[in-house]
Amino acid sequence: MSRMERIVIVGAGLTALRAAERLRELKFDGEVVIVGDEPYKPYHRPALSKQLVTGKLSTKDLFFPAYHDIDAIWRTRTRAHKLDHGRHIVHLPGGEELKYDGLMIATGVEARHLAGAPRHDPRVHALRTLDDAIAIKETLTRSKGRVVVIGTGFTGCEFASSCREMNRDVTIIGRSKTLFGKALGPELGAAIGDLHRRHGVDLALGVDIRHWATGPEGVAIVLSNERLITAACVILAVGSMPSTDWLAGSGLVLEDGVLCEPTCHVVGAADVVAAGDVARWPNLRFDGVPRRVEHWLNAIEMGRAAAENLLAGKSRAKPFTPLPRFWSEQHHVRIQAAGIPAIGQQTMYLSTRPNGAERSVTGYIRAGKPVGIVGLNQPRTMIHLTRQLDQKLRPMVPSERVRNSRRTPVENPTMAPAETKSESVVGTSKLDVSELSARIKTPALRNGR
Repeated sequence: MSRMERIVIVGAGLTALRAAERLRELKFDGEVVIVGDEPYKPYHRPALSKQLVTGKLSTKDLFFPAYHDIDAIWRTRTRAHKLDHGRHIVHLPGGEELKYDGLMIATGVEARHLAGAPRHDPRVHALRTLDDAIAIKETLTRSKGRVVVIGTGFTGCEFASSCREMNRDVTIIGRSKTLFGKALGPELGAAIGDLHRRHGVDLALGVDIRHWATGPEGVAIVLSNERLITAACVILAVGSMPSTDWLAGSGLVLEDGVLCEPTCHVVGAADVVAAGDVARWPNLRFDGVPRRVEHWLNAIEMGRAAAENLLAGKSRAKPFTPLPRFWSEQHHVRIQAAGIPAIGQQTMYLSTRPNGAERSVTGYIRAGKPVGIVGLNQPRTMIHLTRQLDQKLRPMVPSERVRNSRRTPVENPTMAPAETKSESVVGTSKLDVSELSARIKTPALRNGR
């Protein structure tokens, strides 16, 4: 199907595995080389903050079974040092030059560092890799004291939920005033914060860390409100950074990840694609703004799509236009989402309870159109609404594609929407996403009443 003889995938996670599988499904019979810096082949990363830490799964349960079916050369414990895409070479340790005919960049993200945190202390951990999770389990085994999670995103909140499941005292510290404020908006974030409080999680929100101190009694943290918290274990869950250091000097556009065209082809390199958390591309289902998507399902789908388009070539490649979906389990409540709630400018609460007392489904609207939905413990309703959202959000036609250039803006995820309005709508399990765009135009909602 392709004249390529060797395809190199840099990054040895789930994206790489699914990409290699797709290459073989498409009858690519050349060499597939997968390069990764971790000592492991792909594993189920979402379980690190949940089933692994609670003991429901062991380390061996995390690994995927399909490694032997793809006939790939695995170069684990090998960190790519440099890319020379003009010569089609990936530089490896020891001066080794790995030539390629086609390249996929799937290096994912790295844990963001927190300035001032005593990272040298064995009780202070990031949570990104399997080795991180193993070290955390060892720390939790040595001490039964309080666990402090710094960060209000999904990883930190899932870990806090796991700690309560193990009857551990836990505090979440964050600068934002609500959980998930950037991803889900302040109102739903506040509701999920109440869920955590009801299950015994101590929330210290809207504060900064003024001082750290370490000693035999634990890690002392002084907050901007003068509160002192002593921790037996600290989890740094303050976000991530695209793993692109090795691409410095390559000529690729590296603003918040690797800038790609709608087809996953890297801007400025026709025989290179990027996929997974590291890729920033315009999803034409929504608009022409390049964004990164750090979700497990996106890693799978984008890996497969990028593999297809690498073989097809730029002239025959198809835009990758998924409907993002993700979920999280916290305190036995399933949070399910579809679309991109973070770009919504208005929210509408759709209750599936007859009395409308529980805001169990939230719709997100931008420019009068639905762009996302989030449900709490509503699996059937979410399946129904996700299908409708998938049908309603049609990709832009090719002529509307973004013009990729070095001046392509990076969307600022920290910017709050210009205006947030909400309304509660009582309905049934047959809620329709059309309600969102229809009701958002009513005078009452326009006026914020």
